[in-house]
Amino acid sequence: MEGKCEIAKDVTELIGNTPMVYLNNLVDGCVARIAAKLEMMEPCSSVKDRIGHSMIKDAEEKGLITPGKTVLVEATSGNTGIGLAFIAAAKGYKLILVMPSSYSLERRIVLRAFGAELHITDISKGIAGVFQKAEEIVERTPDAYYLNQFENPANPRIHYETTGPEIWKGSAEKVDALVAGIGTGGTVTGVGQFLKEKNPNIKVYGVEPTESSVLNGGKPGPHKIQGIGAGIIPPILDVNILDEVVPPSLYSLGTLERRKPGVKLPPHCMLRRLYGGDPYMDAWNDMGPELLAWEEDGHGFGRAYLPAWLGGESAGKCYQRRLFQMPTILLTKLTEIIAILVSSEESIEMAKLLALKEGLLVGISSGAAVAAAIKIAKRPENAGKLIVVIIPSFGERYLSTVLFDSLRQEAENMPVE
Repeated sequence: MEGKCEIAKDVTELIGNTPMVYLNNLVDGCVARIAAKLEMMEPCSSVKDRIGHSMIKDAEEKGLITPGKTVLVEATSGNTGIGLAFIAAAKGYKLILVMPSSYSLERRIVLRAFGAELHITDISKGIAGVFQKAEEIVERTPDAYYLNQFENPANPRIHYETTGPEIWKGSAEKVDALVAGIGTGGTVTGVGQFLKEKNPNIKVYGVEPTESSVLNGGKPGPHKIQGIGAGIIPPILDVNILDEVVPPSLYSLGTLERRKPGVKLPPHCMLRRLYGGDPYMDAWNDMGPELLAWEEDGHGFGRAYLPAWLGGESAGKCYQRRLFQMPTILLTKLTEIIAILVSSEESIEMAKLLALKEGLLVGISSGAAVAAAIKIAKRPENAGKLIVVIIPSFGERYLSTVLFDSLRQEAENMPVE
């Protein structure tokens, strides 16, 4: 009797079905379990392999592109570009990519190895400069097709159809929370939608950098966490799926511990009403609301109690709104602030620890996601729960970055015996 042939027809059949593994050595103080979804084990080592294939396949099925004729164009921080490049090479498409100058040299080399044409933009122009250059290329290139991952529905859809079901099945339907960094928002949107359809009680947490915390009301800015924090609210991000965007605090833990009743809190803190189970709120005020009391719980986040603001003229002093442009309201009861402390530096250190303690060589955004997951896993209300965190990419893609600065210098100066 002949066995079933399990040889893939082409490289696209290797995408997906990545494993999950428990974190065991970095979870001291955690009351919840953390399982890492290893998207670093995709064919080209990142979660973006999924959308690279999905966007090209979707455009083909709609008759919008043709191998050997259409020139594919995309703006990328690198991993989506690589996900597109290996698919384009296998299918016979020319690919032109635009990437900011701040992203790793490894990305440039890999993209060129797959035959992609690469344009580098000045980092001072930000994400807008990348988009502008991509649009210029589309306008001047015959038969060009702009894939546009930030607005392409095929991005979140592939996560709804594959990543979400894999997590649900792989956890034996026991997952209680999802943690994922937000770049385009496709992963957290697609996976989050699927999981919440299966169980509305599942919590979905997004992660963004301190230095570019636009989803928490901050301003865009440069940061060290490649792949997330684009400085915009992505059009395909379903903000309604998020139970919380895990924001880095504007102050260090030590500073927060020293704050006294009556002093001003920083603007753009995450707020939650203590009654009615309402979602997290975003408060902003040029000076910051006055603090009645602060409690540090020892789990990487704290609880602040503020006065209620009542009607009339006082409403103009400190507005409160539901997160992400929901209707303006005024709180009339005590409010609780949750401040979760994550930074670019912490993300880098966590990525290093994942290699040293868990045997997982990952990128900086993976460090950010795991740092956030650990903080959430220490919350008392999450005792006994299962948190799944997305590990988006493999660490070798970051060898030339700040993540490996000290090791690179050590390796370059090793004596020859």
